[in-house]
Amino acid sequence: MLVNPLMEEIRRKTPPEIKKQVDMQVMIANRVYDLLEAKGMSQKDFAAKLGKTETEVSRWLCGTHNLTMATIAKMAVALEDDLIVSTQSKPSKHKFSITSKRVAAVL
Repeated sequence: MLVNPLMEEIRRKTPPEIKKQVDMQVMIANRVYDLLEAKGMSQKDFAAKLGKTETEVSRWLCGTHNLTMATIAKMAVALEDDLIVSTQSKPSKHKFSITSKRVAAVL
């Protein structure tokens, strides 16, 4: 495989949080593709269910689009799947509840 020196330099200079962001975006896109396949849905069907164009959904699923939480939530509802699952190893001491459109922390 040919290595592009410029691309290698860019990769070396990319901050770790950007690398993690791209990894997470790709993981979400892959999960969506897996769910679409499992449900027998095309990308076009998915776009229609979201009220979006197929082009817009295609951009979301390229793995490099900066997805917002709102977009992830819309996709999760449309696919009836959480898409993102916490892997927290120990319970948090904080308990959160949603009341009157506000998130309230109960310590």
